[in-house]
Amino acid sequence: MASGAILIVDDDPTILEVVADLLDLEGYPVATASNGAEALRALGRGVPRLVLLDMRMPVLDGWGFARAARAAGHQLRIVVMSAAHDVQQWAEEIGAAGHVAKPFEMDELLDEVRRVLEEPV
Repeated sequence: MASGAILIVDDDPTILEVVADLLDLEGYPVATASNGAEALRALGRGVPRLVLLDMRMPVLDGWGFARAARAAGHQLRIVVMSAAHDVQQWAEEIGAAGHVAKPFEMDELLDEVRRVLEEPV
């Protein structure tokens, strides 16, 4: 993964593909991971500009990824993507910069990505 990419972490291959295609069309470099363990390995190849993170995944979930990334010294901008009714609470639990509820409109996701990327680090 190139540093500065947006890392999309989701166990649903359709969501990975659609979100990656959307962000690519908008000119963002992207990388994908199908679970938190893959995402942690990706951090070893470069620091993402933003992480779009599903919370419920096999192997390593979103909470585990966030804990492990912080323990490794990474300070990441994270936007939680989840179908759970308490997506905002989950985002707060891991210190995420934002959240979007699945299913989301593409414009809604892009607006949240832009909002978070425009905030000072």
